[in-house]
Amino acid sequence: MQIRAEYQASPVADPVEAKVAIMRPILASILQSLNAESIRPFGYAEENKSRGALPLHMLGRLHAEGDGDVGIAFEYAIHEAVLTRRSDVMERVADALKLCKIRRGEAESIFFAIEKSGSEQVINTRMELITETSLVLAGTRGRPIKLKRHLGGLASAFRRPSTRPSLPQSIRGLWKADLFLGSSAPDHWVGTTVKSNPSQLEGASGLRIGVVPVRAGRTDAVRLDEHRNLIVCPVPHDGAYMQCFYETWRIAQVLMKNNFQAPREVDLPTPVDREVARVFIERRNFTVADVIDATRAFAQPHLLQTNEIEVAQEPLGRGLEPETSTIVAPYSLP
Repeated sequence: MQIRAEYQASPVADPVEAKVAIMRPILASILQSLNAESIRPFGYAEENKSRGALPLHMLGRLHAEGDGDVGIAFEYAIHEAVLTRRSDVMERVADALKLCKIRRGEAESIFFAIEKSGSEQVINTRMELITETSLVLAGTRGRPIKLKRHLGGLASAFRRPSTRPSLPQSIRGLWKADLFLGSSAPDHWVGTTVKSNPSQLEGASGLRIGVVPVRAGRTDAVRLDEHRNLIVCPVPHDGAYMQCFYETWRIAQVLMKNNFQAPREVDLPTPVDREVARVFIERRNFTVADVIDATRAFAQPHLLQTNEIEVAQEPLGRGLEPETSTIVAPYSLP
């Protein structure tokens, strides 16, 4: 398996560049959410042909719009925000980790997700941070559990509810995690659930942090929700990350509707949004993977530096082998 790990080299500085940066994980989330049956007639569900080889303009045709789309994109985007050290997100994450008693080192994110269509397993980016000694803090009494030892069991628990009782009691709900937030300095991590709709935030054994948008008129303080046993981490909206995310999501919706052809001005009335759209419209005939890779420069030149390493795949158990064997960054590459 290949891990493509990205590290920030400089801050995001421009509205267009910021929205291009968010558009990339949004496109990756859309790509990964495509049902295997919808892409099978085109040959992209086969092992020797990555779904990243789909032309960009086909995303709109193959994508079945659903209520969970924005939530999946939000998960990818929050992970990307931590990866690229966006200050308005990093400050909240750091405060949440302190409440989980992780105070040393800089906050890191490991994306862990089972592909939402159920067709394949995707464990996304920075898995090299999980070592033999990595501990997951469950917020309960007793010795913390070694995370790496139970990754396969967590994947199995997502697919097969009958296997969930075999997980240790303290992490029995950890299969619901979208991210593992923590720090490699103490090598401590906490299961994190990410919800674009705060009313859907739920606690579970092993989950410690819940990332949600700030609700209008509600407190934006990072706080302990004793009822859910979660550290609630609201992400700021007005003039901050969530506003940029939702504006970019609307651009993606317009582009998908128009098969990445130029939309009407009324659909994207602001010059900034039209400029962001143009970056992707001009590349509509290229593969999704190539477009995501090529637009890295437009998400601010030299924003990220990339390291790639090979790691051994953890066995998932009988009948749970993924269709693909690539571990990728928050966007899928061939």
